[in-house]
Amino acid sequence: MNIGKVMLQGTFNKVRKPKLLARQSKLISAIQVGLLSMISLSVTAEETTSSQAPLSACYVDGLSEQVQCGSLMVAENPAQPDGNKIAIHYAVLPAIKPSFKTQALLAIAGGPGQSAIENAAGFDRVLSKVRQDRDILLIDQRGTGQSNLLACENDDMSVLSFNDDDMDYVKDTQACLDEIDADVTQYGSLTALTDFEAIRQHLGYEKLHLYGVSYGTRMAQLYMREYPQALATVTLDGVVPMQQSVIAIGKAIDRGYALLFKDCQQNSLCAEQFPTLEQDFTAVDNALTEAPIETQVRDPQTDEVASFLLTRAKFNGAIRMALYMPNIRSLIPHAIHQASIGNYQPVLGIYALTSDSTGIAMGMHASVVCGEDIHRVTDAIREQAKHSYMGRTMIEGLEATCSVWNMPQVDNSFSDAIESDIPTLLLSGELDPATPPSWGDMATEKLTNAKHFTSAFATHGVAYQSCGNDLIADLVKTGSLDNIDGECLEKDVSRSFYLNANTVEVIPTTTEEE
Repeated sequence: MNIGKVMLQGTFNKVRKPKLLARQSKLISAIQVGLLSMISLSVTAEETTSSQAPLSACYVDGLSEQVQCGSLMVAENPAQPDGNKIAIHYAVLPAIKPSFKTQALLAIAGGPGQSAIENAAGFDRVLSKVRQDRDILLIDQRGTGQSNLLACENDDMSVLSFNDDDMDYVKDTQACLDEIDADVTQYGSLTALTDFEAIRQHLGYEKLHLYGVSYGTRMAQLYMREYPQALATVTLDGVVPMQQSVIAIGKAIDRGYALLFKDCQQNSLCAEQFPTLEQDFTAVDNALTEAPIETQVRDPQTDEVASFLLTRAKFNGAIRMALYMPNIRSLIPHAIHQASIGNYQPVLGIYALTSDSTGIAMGMHASVVCGEDIHRVTDAIREQAKHSYMGRTMIEGLEATCSVWNMPQVDNSFSDAIESDIPTLLLSGELDPATPPSWGDMATEKLTNAKHFTSAFATHGVAYQSCGNDLIADLVKTGSLDNIDGECLEKDVSRSFYLNANTVEVIPTTTEEE
């Protein structure tokens, strides 16, 4: 199946759910900082019947084999051990040859707000070599997946036709909060970390190897700080340094746009087909600044004719999310160009594919960002955001959301650089539109046993796009960085840009001849 043709014509298969959670989708499009680990298909583990029972066989979508599932009851508020309890669900992908029964690799999902169990198939693929002799442990962080999910219910507004430029963030956030039956102040990273450690002890693992991707790198660094004795090695992929508020992502997004335009200009075929790509983008963006564009399109879910209201937020959001994934990034120039000449179906394809595939739990996302990041927005970040549409709207949306969410702020020491001599591998993608290589450099400030490598052709999640998975396996196997180098990351794994809806190749001009 040709992904370019299928996606751009709007007739691709289901992505994550048959219908979006519209209110959640609207809020996420405005406030999501976008530290996503991967774009995932729908995967749901079977619920275990006993919250304290031993591991039991289960299936997760995307894997044909049985794995092991369980859950652990914990206090929602650790300061009130006799108060409300919630179940923290986990899954174990058993080692093929269990040579290290007291060790496991804990894979931590991104977001914030993604489910680790729902991404089991992706983690299994990227960590397949580690799994040869060690278990892979996946925990649905509190507020995500099966662990007391903090999400909003569906409403009747179509995600194609709603006007997100007219959103009342305070009102919609309050409506979402009113639906959630939980103390949202207890869903920050530090509280969730105590769940991770409780499950490690519950399962009897003496040592964990950590693989954190995107926001998961923050959780991994906190684990290094709070429970260093439990860790053998750490890999941080798409690094969010403790010193950095994730809301500074606005600058990284603008950098991702600039790299896209540069890549197209330096690619002879792309430059020939789309010689004015940046100007095309600016023209569409300027037009949408004046007013949304309403057009008739084919609904990507049903293939029926539907009304599509393209707003500036939808357009920029679609391009932004597509920058995360190399296969969809390669479609962006064609989509931008078509929009500039009045064909919005390609942009709709990208918008629909990316807007419902991140699996973000909005409530958990807000609890983390409102407690750990919004107060760290500096004057420098605000000044830079004035010149960035994505950066400015993100700060405005988050401030409105956090005024309702009312999360207590973490202590100032939360943002201190991690001091550790645990063997730590850091991976960055040069084309990453969320966590640029400079963030990885920042994280190494006080890591005395670390190596940071940048893949020139990777976006977000280096191990999924390169030999980074081999480097992780080598680190886990040896417990040392001594013989690990990043030479293999220099291999060109870039994707050619689609020149039209069907191919990355030039379609020759034909003439009718006898």
